[in-house]
Parts: sequence; structure tokens; C-alpha cells
Amino acid sequence: MKTPPLPVSGAGQCTADSSEQLAEAVRRACLEAAVAAYEAAGTQGLCAEGRWEVAVGALRALDLHALLQANEASSSST
Repeated sequence: MKTPPLPVSGAGQCTADSSEQLAEAVRRACLEAAVAAYEAAGTQGLCAEGRWEVAVGALRALDLHALLQANEASSSST
């Protein structure tokens, strides 16, 4: 199945560049949240399994709506 081309740049539309920037922002936010939670759990004395559970919880709690808003704001300012 062939995927349709991305829409041309414009208000409310997604381009390949903006999609890539959003994907990078999501990856960065996930890594930062997971690493911070894992390290904090380690300082609290949790074992590796407990630290991993805390890191996964941080990923689940990540505010993606705020991340999308920040991405939209930075896209519109460029």
C-alpha cells in the first residue's frame, strides 16, 4: 500500500521537517524523563527492577499535550 505524500507546508499542516522535529522532541523528552526517573529511584535505594518500573511510570506520565504545544509554538516562530 502506497502512503500519500505529506501535505504542503501551511497552517495546521504537517511537513516532513516538522514531523522529524516533533519525533526528535518526543524522543528527547522520553529519554530525559526516563533517565531522570531511573536515577532518582536509584538514589532512593530501589533495585534495578524498581528503578525500571519508575522510569516506565515517568514515560506514561509524560505530558505529550504540552510537548505538542511547545512544538507548534516553535514551528510557527520559524
